[in-house]
Amino acid sequence: MKLWKMNTGRPWAALLLALALITVAGCGQAGNESEPEGKAVEEITLKVASLIPPMTDVLEMVKPALQEEGILLEVVILSDNIQPNHALANKEVDANFFQHAPYMEDYNKNNDAELVSVQPIYNAVYGAYSKRYDSIEELPEGAVIAVPNDPSNIGRSLVMLEQHGMIKLKEGVGIQATVGDVVDNPKGYEFEEVDLLMLARTLDDVDLVTMTPAYAKPLGLTPKKDALITEGKDSEFAITLVAREDNKDSEAIQKLAQVMTGSDVRAFFEENYAEIAIPAF
Repeated sequence: MKLWKMNTGRPWAALLLALALITVAGCGQAGNESEPEGKAVEEITLKVASLIPPMTDVLEMVKPALQEEGILLEVVILSDNIQPNHALANKEVDANFFQHAPYMEDYNKNNDAELVSVQPIYNAVYGAYSKRYDSIEELPEGAVIAVPNDPSNIGRSLVMLEQHGMIKLKEGVGIQATVGDVVDNPKGYEFEEVDLLMLARTLDDVDLVTMTPAYAKPLGLTPKKDALITEGKDSEFAITLVAREDNKDSEAIQKLAQVMTGSDVRAFFEENYAEIAIPAF
């Protein structure tokens, strides 16, 4: 009865008491509440290094699908074929997309790195091009042939030349071949080793250039129409999504691999790059 009199005499006291009780009750329930349903997924950024089309094209086209999964894809375009692997090994990017597995393995060996193949994406039709001659039979004795200067692509070029009967390599060397492994060179071809990104620029200065279609296409050249010889499909040299040993199984990397092997990417290659690229998935 005393409390009733106090509350009726001082209404503000009753209000304060009611608020205090509500606050205490609320604190008691807070620890049992679960996260509200439909909470927005926290967006993460995935950095992928690349060089030129069609690699960069593929990365750009899968951005919307990744964003729906809460992954913001940042394409880091670099200027040479060394930086993407350095950036990945040094954890400046999360993955790269510009190379085939033999090139990656050579980098690992020379740099004590742990880069790993995640997913082959497409086979680039390798070929040899000339501005001076219309057929490989026209190539004269002593012709100068420009080949990439990195070990894996030198071997790839020499094996292609051997497949077409132009040279003979030491038995068993395969794609590890160097110019020093040429044991028979009946026409006395001279080999000029050139940085991969500079190969296209040598087309005016040498008799034959061996290169991937990614570097031939900007010159208006395609393997089917313009190459004097081609390597054909070879899954060993598929352009591949590459990550590190420590992040290859992460959800973001696996999501990226998944969208890069979707039906829309396959259709993209078939509609835009059918003459130079064959999907490897």
